Amino acid sequence: MNRHRPVAPANRKLKPNPKYAWLCMLLLLSISTLGWSAEKPGPLVIVAEVIEDEFVERIEALGTLKANESVELTVNVTETVTAIHFDDGQRVKAGQVLVEMTNREEHALLQEAQANLNEAKRQFNRVSRLESKGIEAQSLLDLRRREVDTARARLAAIQSRLADRLINAPFSGVVGLRNISVGALVETGDTITTLDDDASMKLEFAVPSVYLADLQPGLLIRARSRSYQDRIFNGEVKVVDSRVDPVNRSVLVRAMIANPERLLKPGMLMTVELLHNPRRTLVIPEAALMPKGNDQFVFVVEGGENRVAKRKITIGSRRPGEVEVVDGLQMGERVITHGTDKAKHDGKVRIKGVQKGKIAIDALLKPLVKATKGGP
Repeated sequence: MNRHRPVAPANRKLKPNPKYAWLCMLLLLSISTLGWSAEKPGPLVIVAEVIEDEFVERIEALGTLKANESVELTVNVTETVTAIHFDDGQRVKAGQVLVEMTNREEHALLQEAQANLNEAKRQFNRVSRLESKGIEAQSLLDLRRREVDTARARLAAIQSRLADRLINAPFSGVVGLRNISVGALVETGDTITTLDDDASMKLEFAVPSVYLADLQPGLLIRARSRSYQDRIFNGEVKVVDSRVDPVNRSVLVRAMIANPERLLKPGMLMTVELLHNPRRTLVIPEAALMPKGNDQFVFVVEGGENRVAKRKITIGSRRPGEVEVVDGLQMGERVITHGTDKAKHDGKVRIKGVQKGKIAIDALLKPLVKATKGGP
């Protein structure tokens, strides 16, 4: 006799036991209530404090360098070169003789003129003594005085002719490449070499005339050259041109840059930053801005609960990575620089770190990115 209990058919549905139904409903209601009542943690953000800093507006331009003094040395006579007293690229002193040309005839004439002047002076002195004693007439004394003046003038003329055959450095500086050799016949106007005073350099650049009211002598500039990428050359404006170019509406500005290391050369192209309107103002990182149309907003983290407030601000000038705040913020307030897409007005946030410079923000962003992506 089969004593096993009968098996229920496969298509038979099991009915829930009403005895435990109310317990299940109570458990689900409790879990739901706990889930809704637990506040989700705020997103991780990086903030920066509103600081007061020196701020200056910049006008960028391109300029060309010129030597403080520059000249092409040429000859005034047609003559043969007898001696050269400089080498290419040599530094010379003011008055130093650089080139001599044939001058034997002039030296002979100089000796003759000097002798004539000496003789004229002796005759004048002799007649002067006789005239004082009443032996010679005043007219003869005047004749001897005229002879002295004539001899002195002839001597000066010979000295001038002799000087034309000597090429001297008009000022201290560096010479360029020489274009002549000993024995060469040079003619009037031929260029011997160039001479540049590069102890300080002139930098000329054009500035739009809209900045004319801000341009004045004494403004500081910073210049860079592609030849020296990491070097900044400081200088100041010396003069602003008295005319505005009617074609491009710009004014020419000349600044002076000290060149003690002689790194700068005439003709170099320089990138110029003209610094004007220096002031102390409130500054925040540019990453904190949230533009909307023509308005600018920031998220401000207020109080110890780190509650967020969206605030409209007025900004001024900008510089790389930073912006001037004219109105809407106070020094010491904290603004969100990274994580603004997760923050909400009147919500709470968790501060991961405070931004203080590029190195600090790079270190803070790595864990922030991991947390955003759900990493460890």
